[in-house]
Amino acid sequence: MSNTKRLALQAILVAAALGLSYMERFIPLQMVIPLPGVKLGLANIVSLFALYFLGWRSAFVILILRCTLGAVFGGGVTALMFSLTGGLLSMAVMALTRHVPFFSVYGVSLCGAAAHNIGQILVAAFTLNSVYIFAYLPFLLLVGLVTGVLTGAAASACFAALIAAGQEPLAK
Repeated sequence: MSNTKRLALQAILVAAALGLSYMERFIPLQMVIPLPGVKLGLANIVSLFALYFLGWRSAFVILILRCTLGAVFGGGVTALMFSLTGGLLSMAVMALTRHVPFFSVYGVSLCGAAAHNIGQILVAAFTLNSVYIFAYLPFLLLVGLVTGVLTGAAASACFAALIAAGQEPLAK
């Protein structure tokens, strides 16, 4: 793939991830799971796609741009701290687990969801200067199991459709 095509695809993926993050705000998840800060993590579908189809470098670039632009468009500095820390830790874990033979995209997504929750709790503990926030982690990890599986299922379906259409992953 030429550098121009790769750059264009990365820009499209950043826009898609931003769109999914924004759209997610309108899903009333708090009515089903009454915990503050719980989200589906739909933008992680894009992160998984980038990781599997473009490689870890592109996936990290897309993640950083999505988090930064998301904070600029409506999150602020605090949101940037939470999303970037959770996102970077999540991407690092997914980049590593992607190469573990017995992990499917579901397992990679689950590990990423757990790492994201841990990253956000670390930022919260630092921001609030309190270790008591770690009591919230088991609840987030439980929800992360569900959202990680859902995100993994969506990514897996996208991968299957792309592979059926003849697009093979570029990343090894």
